[in-house]
Amino acid sequence: MFGSTVGAPDGGWGWIVLLGCFVITGFSYAFPKAISVYFKELMKEFDCGYSDTAWISSIILAMLYGSGPISSIMVNKFGCRPVMLVGGFLASGGMIIASFSTNIIQVYLTAGVITGLGLALNFQPSLIMLGSYFDKRRPLANGLAAAGSPVFLSALSPLGQLLLNHYGWKGGFLITGGLLLNCCACGAIMRPLKCKERKAIACSQELKEMLPPEAGQENIVRENNNDKKPSKNKLLDFSVLTDLGLIIYIIAKFIVVLGLFVPTILLVNYAKDQGVPDQDAAFLLSIIGFIDIFARPTCGIVAGLKWIRPKMSYFFSLALLFNGLTDVCSATNTDYKGLVIFCVFFGLSYGMVGALQFEVLMGIVGKSGFSSALGLVLLIEAVAVLIGPPSAGYLVDKYKNYELIFYMAGGELITAGIFLALASFIFITEIWDIYVQLLIFCLLMRIMNISVLYCVSFWIFLLSNSCI
Repeated sequence: MFGSTVGAPDGGWGWIVLLGCFVITGFSYAFPKAISVYFKELMKEFDCGYSDTAWISSIILAMLYGSGPISSIMVNKFGCRPVMLVGGFLASGGMIIASFSTNIIQVYLTAGVITGLGLALNFQPSLIMLGSYFDKRRPLANGLAAAGSPVFLSALSPLGQLLLNHYGWKGGFLITGGLLLNCCACGAIMRPLKCKERKAIACSQELKEMLPPEAGQENIVRENNNDKKPSKNKLLDFSVLTDLGLIIYIIAKFIVVLGLFVPTILLVNYAKDQGVPDQDAAFLLSIIGFIDIFARPTCGIVAGLKWIRPKMSYFFSLALLFNGLTDVCSATNTDYKGLVIFCVFFGLSYGMVGALQFEVLMGIVGKSGFSSALGLVLLIEAVAVLIGPPSAGYLVDKYKNYELIFYMAGGELITAGIFLALASFIFITEIWDIYVQLLIFCLLMRIMNISVLYCVSFWIFLLSNSCI
């Protein structure tokens, strides 16, 4: 791709691109949670525990995040549309092959690795295309696209339970693989914007014919120089890591991902263990999705207000605190009514987080660095998502107590929200002397190290007790 693209049209074909991004976001974020309706059946089929089945969702999310740099390189090399088409076939093929699995390891490799990679090759390019088509309306566009996650969660969760009841887990996987082929259709509509340089070359060609030979000859020389030295885009630009705002964002998102997906992945199994009927347990995810549908666009509209947009990081911190407090305050809920109330507030707070996370990132690095920054951020988050849900499932297997995982997940979200707010205030604002910033940064990192050591010690304590 040569030259820079034309300005974002903020409409037109952008609304079609937004629709495709809506579908891709829905599959990418809702599918790892909706697949949890099959976990009980997989536990019986393969004689495994909660932690074993939780790995399926974690691997999908880890591939979604960890394949970010690969996706960035492929997008910079081939463009968004071809990458998304390949990703759609991989996502579909992984689930179709998974329907023939005879052990849990095969499910990891097919539904986890292959499908997760396919979703990753769709998800990141769709966000890049959305950022290319929208500028002034970008917060609204991000909010509407992010609404795909709750819409699909509301549909895929009861649909998965219905398929499980009628066709078993193998039939459900097979049909789901067919549904994922829609990712290919979404990739096909991602029409790239034209480049400014191509327009400039066309104009110079017209001028060459109109001007006298001397001026025309000068234009010819310039055009030839441009042809001989095309601008080269880096496949993965690590220079974005020099931005202090991005470093702060990465640290906060790592802590967030440790606990963000834990409640939704284990919620259905938790409800079933409390005696809730299977269909009602699956409906809990639909409640989260239904509330989330309205939360994301609304949050996107609010984030686009002129007095909110410059303080986006603080708004994002508020959403993280809201989500963490929801987990902590709902840890003791055991009856269905209490779970429904939790789902309402969790859906609202989760929708705020989902609507703001990529808008904050794009506001930090801009459109030019978004592709590389997103790939690196997702790679780092992949480590966290491999730790969170499987560890929570392991605790449930050992202690048969769900209350602990809600406290831990909520605590991680609260910690991330406080860190992001304080770090943004100290380092992003320009009212502090550089030496004061450096001192406070060291103090914050010391506090973060102590927190991490405390968490690690707590995990070791739990694991050692479980082995006694």
